[in-house]
Amino acid sequence: MKKRSIIFFILLLLLIDQSVKIYIKTNFFYGEEHKALGLDWFRLHFLENPGMAWGWKLGEGDIAKLILTIVRLIVVVWGTFFISKIIRRKYKKGFIICAAFIYAGALGNLIDGLFYGLIFEQSDPVVQNVANSFPAGGGYAGLMYGRVVDMLYFPIINTTLPDWVPFLGGEKFKFFSPVFNLADVWVSTGVIALLIFQKKFFKHRIEKPVISSD
Repeated sequence: MKKRSIIFFILLLLLIDQSVKIYIKTNFFYGEEHKALGLDWFRLHFLENPGMAWGWKLGEGDIAKLILTIVRLIVVVWGTFFISKIIRRKYKKGFIICAAFIYAGALGNLIDGLFYGLIFEQSDPVVQNVANSFPAGGGYAGLMYGRVVDMLYFPIINTTLPDWVPFLGGEKFKFFSPVFNLADVWVSTGVIALLIFQKKFFKHRIEKPVISSD
């Protein structure tokens, strides 16, 4: 697979991810939610995540945020060399595409962490402002301290459990509750595809022994 094609593919995934994030950040107030495509179970819900994918956190405070951004940066730098290597060694096309998905997702969230604090105004859930880009007074945080923009929300099941359910009867139950972004989708797609097709991607051809008729 040609290196130029993979670069274009990664840039396309990155462009889609960043375009959606910038649109949400500059058009939604924090916590704003709208149904997408008229579907009750598919919504756009603007949140900002100081931690990892799917709302997970490495820890609390600026130090944890800084460590997470540095880890993402190291992963992306390593991934750049890794993808170049597997293209050069002509790995299977499917494996390269999976690696490109993971790389694009990691890079997309890294950009948020590196630069969004510098270029965007604070999104305040109290005053419900719509954030401006490149505000006169500067952004809401310094380099490497930005927060990841999340917006995809799929409450496919949103109900109250029956009273007869042990321990949880009468409690509200929601599936799927995390709010995430397209970069998370890219990473998950690459990882899941690798797990499903790993035997195909890493299958070695076994040469049959040649039996002499002499």
